[in-house]
Amino acid sequence: MAVIKESFGQTTGGQAVDAFILENAAGVKVKIINYGATIVSVEAPDRHGRLADVVMGFDDMAGYQSADNPYFGACCGRYANRIAKGKFAFDGAEYSLAVNNAPNALHGGLVGFDKKMWAAEIAGDAVRMSLTSPDGDEGYPGTLKVTLTYSLNNDGELRLDYTAETDKKTILNLTNHSYFNLAGSGSVREHTIRVNASRYTVVDDTSIPTGEVCIVAGTEMDLRVPTPIGKNIDAVQGLGYDHNYCINQATEGELTLAASVTEPGSGRMLECWTTEPGVQFYTGNYLDTIRGKGGAIHNKQEGFCLETQHWPDSPNQPAFPSTELAPGQTYTQTCIYKFGVEG
Repeated sequence: MAVIKESFGQTTGGQAVDAFILENAAGVKVKIINYGATIVSVEAPDRHGRLADVVMGFDDMAGYQSADNPYFGACCGRYANRIAKGKFAFDGAEYSLAVNNAPNALHGGLVGFDKKMWAAEIAGDAVRMSLTSPDGDEGYPGTLKVTLTYSLNNDGELRLDYTAETDKKTILNLTNHSYFNLAGSGSVREHTIRVNASRYTVVDDTSIPTGEVCIVAGTEMDLRVPTPIGKNIDAVQGLGYDHNYCINQATEGELTLAASVTEPGSGRMLECWTTEPGVQFYTGNYLDTIRGKGGAIHNKQEGFCLETQHWPDSPNQPAFPSTELAPGQTYTQTCIYKFGVEG
């Protein structure tokens, strides 16, 4: 498969933005830009072979750089999800981060990885993006070098392979923040989801984990069998699902099915696989009249996210899987979004 490169305009600062297009034999076509290492579009066929764009996004850089952008398709870092009160400490040193989701830090800060220009190159049938985050960037210690490689195969698997190294002890939690709608538009409440998790991390009213890890059985959080997203969503804490599920992983770091989603009308299916211990299932609860591609208006619960990750606020939760990265260690993560049709 050849990778096509084309222009996607430029940033407000005058930097040229490139788009890279991957396409497989089944007609799945993915467009990625090197601003935020962002997935702009995914065209996928339904049971009759008809294509629809199944991720939310914008037509141009003005949209991606607007204040309305809710991380559509972007790589979030250095620390995806939330850190309580924007503070963490290790080895006797305390670090302060921007409180950009009061009273907490969210998705790496004011200018996180989602708002940075990544270097990009075509590597065979893949696209390799790289970014160097300097020591002190957004308050995080250590010079961090990150690579993110996107590839697409003929089985409909969009694969994201991450690696990172640091010259000073730091924390790291990366994810992709695509909003999916397998019908192409409308509410996702009729989508059917299964999440491979028997536990989830309980959060307070600011979405910070309390430290308690609870079983889902017998609660509105139980998605272990295929369940319409809308079935219990109105009983969920807050405005809908926005919670970290603790994946049933046989071995730490093993590539594991985290979730699968089906849209009954089109027959489109999405599987999410990850090496991470958690997945944040988010149902777009804060979408509010956001103008997207082709002038589409996106509102609450018209998209869902499967953000593969370590657990939120892990630096302040000693019992959670560690997100620390030391010099000499290599951070690795793989996430696969597999597109297909039921049957």
